[in-house]
Amino acid sequence: MQINYVKILALFGLLMLPVCAPAEIKYIDLTNPFLRKIPLAVPEFRAMTPTESESPLATSIADQISQMLDFTGYFKILDRGSFLYDAQKSGITQAELNFANWTTVGSELLITGGVQLQSGKLTVEMRLFDTFKSSLLLGKRYSAGVEDQRVMVRRFCSEVVQLLTGRPGIFDSRFAFVSTGTGNKEIYMCDFDGTNVRQVTRKRSITSFPDWSSDGRHLAFTSFANGPSQVFVHDISSGIEHSAVFKGAQIAPAWAPNRFELAATLSLKGDQEIYLLTGGGKMIKKVTNSPGIDVEATWSPDGKKLAFVSKRAGTPQIFVQDLSSGSVRRLTFQGQYNTQPNWSPKGDKIAYSAMEAGQLNIYVIDIEGNNPIRLTYNQGDNEAPSWAPDGSMIAFSSTREGRSSIYVMTAFGTDQRRLLTLPGEQIHPKWSPNIAP
Repeated sequence: MQINYVKILALFGLLMLPVCAPAEIKYIDLTNPFLRKIPLAVPEFRAMTPTESESPLATSIADQISQMLDFTGYFKILDRGSFLYDAQKSGITQAELNFANWTTVGSELLITGGVQLQSGKLTVEMRLFDTFKSSLLLGKRYSAGVEDQRVMVRRFCSEVVQLLTGRPGIFDSRFAFVSTGTGNKEIYMCDFDGTNVRQVTRKRSITSFPDWSSDGRHLAFTSFANGPSQVFVHDISSGIEHSAVFKGAQIAPAWAPNRFELAATLSLKGDQEIYLLTGGGKMIKKVTNSPGIDVEATWSPDGKKLAFVSKRAGTPQIFVQDLSSGSVRRLTFQGQYNTQPNWSPKGDKIAYSAMEAGQLNIYVIDIEGNNPIRLTYNQGDNEAPSWAPDGSMIAFSSTREGRSSIYVMTAFGTDQRRLLTLPGEQIHPKWSPNIAP
C-alpha cells in the first residue's frame, strides 16, 4: 500500500518540547558498545470518547510505538501485566500521573497517550516522561486520517530517538532486497521493520544489487531481463524505468551521495572496471584502471572517495580511491577474500564480508584500514552488510536458519535478529536513507 504523503501535511504538533535541548539530555550514548537498554513503559492509550472504533485504535497505536522503539535496541519494553495503571481511569498528563507507580515496576521512561476519532479524523496525543524526575520530556499532538496512524507513530518515535540520542533514528527508512519467492530473483521493498512488503520488479529473470538514491526516489539495480546484465534505474513513485546501454556486462550500481550519478562496473573491453554514469545511463568517465576485476563500489558520505573490491593484489581485497587525485590504497590485509564493502553514514568505518575457513562473516574496519572487528560468528554464511541511515544498525543476509534471509544487528554486532519471513531466499539488503514525507 502506498502512503499518501499529501495527507501527512495535515499532521501537526501542538504540545511543545521541553526547554532543554536534545544534546543536553544524553540518555543514550550511541558510541558505547555495551549500551544499557533503558526500561520503558508504554501502557495502552486512553480512548478519549470512548467508542467501539476508538478503543481498538488506542491499543493498536500503543502497540505500534512499543514495537518500533523495541526495534532500535535502545529500550527494554516492560510487560504491561505489571503496570499499576488503568488506561481509562489513570491520568496521561504530568499533573495526573503517579510516577511512583512507574518507578516501582522499574520504568525509567514512560509514554502515555490519548486517542480521539471524530468524523474520520484521528487525533493522537503522545507524551514521553522521565519517571525518576517526574518530568515531561516530549509532548506532541497529531491529527490526520485513520489510515495515517502508522505515520503519526513513526514521527513520534523519531522525535523520541532524536531527543534521547541526538539522531533522528531510522523510522522513515526502508529496505530494498532481492527475493526468490516468485521463482526468479526480483527486487522487493519493505519498511524499516520488515512490514509493508511489496514487489518492485517483475522481470522474470535474475535481478540483483539494488541501491537507493540519496533522496530515496530511485532504485538502481542489475538485471539480465534483456540478455546481458544491464543497469536499470527505477522511479519509485511512477514505476518508470530506463536502462544503460553499453557493450558487455553492467553490474553493481552505486548512487553518488546527493547527485543523480552512479558508479557501476562495466566490461566495455572485457576487463571489469568501475565507471561513473549519469542517472540517465550516460557515460561520465572511467574511474578505475587496473588488470583484473574492479567491482562493488561504495561511496564515502562526502562523495569524494570510492571503496571497491579488486583482485589487483592477487585475491579479492577492498581498496579506496580518491576521485580527485586518482590515488588508490589497499584497505584490507587480513584474510584472502574480502568483498561487499559498505561505507558507514558517518564515514568512519566500512562494513564488509570476509571468507575464512569456507564461511562468510561480517566485519567492520576503520577507514585507515585498522582494527578489523568481526561481528558474526558460527551461524552460517553472513554477507552483504548495509548500514542504517543513522549508522546505528547493520542489515545483512544470513543462512543461519537454513535458506538465506535478511537480519539486522546493532553497529557493534549485538541484538542480531531476523527482519522478515518470506517464501524463498532473501539476499542483498540495502537500507535506504530516511525518506521525508
